Amino acid sequence: MAASLLSQAIKRCSAHTCAAAAVRRALSSSAATPSVFTRFLLKLSQYFYDVENVLNWNDWLRSQSVIRKNRLFGYAQKNFGNNVAAAYYILTLRGSFRFAGQSEWFRTDSRGKFSYDFMSTPDTQIVEVDLSGTLINHNGLENLVKQTKLQSLSLRGCPEVDDWFLACLHVFGESLVELDLSHCSRITVGGLAALQNLRKLQRLDVSGLPRLQNPGLVRILLEEMLPHCQVTGAEYEQGLIQPDSQEQTENHHEASTHTGLRHL
Repeated sequence: MAASLLSQAIKRCSAHTCAAAAVRRALSSSAATPSVFTRFLLKLSQYFYDVENVLNWNDWLRSQSVIRKNRLFGYAQKNFGNNVAAAYYILTLRGSFRFAGQSEWFRTDSRGKFSYDFMSTPDTQIVEVDLSGTLINHNGLENLVKQTKLQSLSLRGCPEVDDWFLACLHVFGESLVELDLSHCSRITVGGLAALQNLRKLQRLDVSGLPRLQNPGLVRILLEEMLPHCQVTGAEYEQGLIQPDSQEQTENHHEASTHTGLRHL
């Protein structure tokens, strides 16, 4: 990956160098005082080069942040157990959770700080998790796979949740009852097909998934695949009736109404 980034950087630098050289040639071939337009081109070239560098640097920093947040908490698992490690991972992502047999939810404050009281029950598994809007990805999911009693998982608006992530959810096939995938922009129909392994699932939210071209058809397929699950967030008519067909149907209905009125 580093080699690829270096290659891209070299190409961008070469392109900018060529553009800058072209502008300098234009300056040297012009009069002693370059025109306003020529100076503008040079400024514009430098501006876009700087902006591109900033954007690429921000993308790299974000990718490193995602990798760091989703590392395996092996030290915590080894020294404090899988349940404490899973709880710690959730809180570092600024998520929240509830232990089995307890009504209290563990959450972070507005600054991301949290209490370590969850360490007092190392033998208790987690049954509900809310990771809405966090940077969890399929690598980070490895910190939760030992939570065999997990019943509810909310991933609403998680930008790193993709089809591969959904394929990894099969580990909760015998426990997960409720799943919220709403507004996860990277999920496609192929990923939703992997949910067939969640045999105990009763509630599924698939609202606001931009990559679903026919949400109505997807809902039908999900209900056939998971007959005991209530699917929300997609209406049957979404994507099934094309705009032209719908307009023709309305025009036909209107014409039939006028014909009926003439016979009255």
